[in-house]
Amino acid sequence: MMLELAVGDAYGAGFEYATDNITRLNDLSNYVKHPKHHILPGHYTDDTQMSIAIAEVITAGLEWTPLNLATRFVEAFKRDPREGYAGSFYGFLQQVHDGAEFLAKIAPDSDKSGAAMRAIPIGIFPTIEEVIEKSKIQAAITHNTLDGIQAATAAALMSHYFIYHLGPKAELGQFLEQHVPNSYTWSKPYVGKVKSKGWMSVQAAITAVIRNDSMSRLLKDCIAFTGDVDTVATIALGAACNCQEITQDLPPHLLDMLENGPYGKDYLISLDAKLVLIIQKHHQ
Repeated sequence: MMLELAVGDAYGAGFEYATDNITRLNDLSNYVKHPKHHILPGHYTDDTQMSIAIAEVITAGLEWTPLNLATRFVEAFKRDPREGYAGSFYGFLQQVHDGAEFLAKIAPDSDKSGAAMRAIPIGIFPTIEEVIEKSKIQAAITHNTLDGIQAATAAALMSHYFIYHLGPKAELGQFLEQHVPNSYTWSKPYVGKVKSKGWMSVQAAITAVIRNDSMSRLLKDCIAFTGDVDTVATIALGAACNCQEITQDLPPHLLDMLENGPYGKDYLISLDAKLVLIIQKHHQ
């Protein structure tokens, strides 16, 4: 889960809002350097770093509180500052010193994709009700809006749906409509550029997962939307890696070339191993 979402994030980072790049280079042959950003090819962005923070709260068995979550957000950034965050939020993370200061100073009024992009690990909790509850708590820290919370909840439930084999991928949209009703029909195919609203990234990810039967085709399809494609790929690959109907065929070179610093590939693999043990306990 963590490894796959990081590959989606790192691959998508080279194509975010860069349409010309997508037309020429979206062939999975390599990670691509973004024409404007300074992120190195094969390096992930805020999508993965904040997902790591969420996963660390889960694997550490910490109480699911805004303070514990915010503390991990700050710690994950401070130990490994990286580009990819929105400029204002990057500056905010530089200025705050701990989770308490984060909560005291944040303006949690965004309806963009930040809460959804980090929600995939929450899908490991054993019941739909718990996933929804925990998704709302984590989303409200920064995205305490109807759209922000619903997008994050839908992303977490995508992951949950496949981890616990709740149905065929063709019925994913209907499942989400049952548990996260909103004015956007989750089962309706997303068309066009993915802009910054959270629901857009999630609906595009749902669309791509439903219409592809392999991880490689899924990744290319996520990028082909254009726009905020690293978030689409993060959500889609993080969920689809547990789908029995999707062939796990990410190109080995994308796995091999993913960054492997202190919080890179090996660390993500170790987090995945811990998450798998938790899932196994829930299945017992």
